Amino acid sequence: MKEFVCAVLLLFLVDPLVAKQAAPQVQVYSRTPGEFGKANILICHVSGFYPPEITIKLLKNGQEIPNASQTDLAFEENWHYHLTKHVPFTPESSGERFSCRVTHMGKPVDYSWEPDV
Repeated sequence: MKEFVCAVLLLFLVDPLVAKQAAPQVQVYSRTPGEFGKANILICHVSGFYPPEITIKLLKNGQEIPNASQTDLAFEENWHYHLTKHVPFTPESSGERFSCRVTHMGKPVDYSWEPDV
C-alpha cells in the first residue's frame, strides 16, 4: 500500500494536470433482465471519477439494501478510478424503486434501475 501511495504522490508532483476533478459516470443494471418474483443481482458500476473519495449505496425505496459487496478501488490509465457494487435482490412489483446513490465530492446523486418487465 505504501508503494501505491508513493506512486500516486510522485505522479502528482510530475504532472499536476492529473489532479483535476472528474465526475463519475454511473451505470445501474441487473445481471439478467428483471422479472417480478425472480432473484437477480442489482449492479452499480461507477467509473471515470477523480478524486477517489466516493460512496456507493444500493437502495430499495430509498433505504439501503444490506449485505452489498463492492470491488476494490481501481484506477485507469488516466488515473481516474472505478468501482462496482452489487447485491442480490428480487423485484416484487412495479411500485418498488431500486437505485444507486453515488456521493462524490459531497454531492449525492441517485440513479434509478429501469426494469425490463
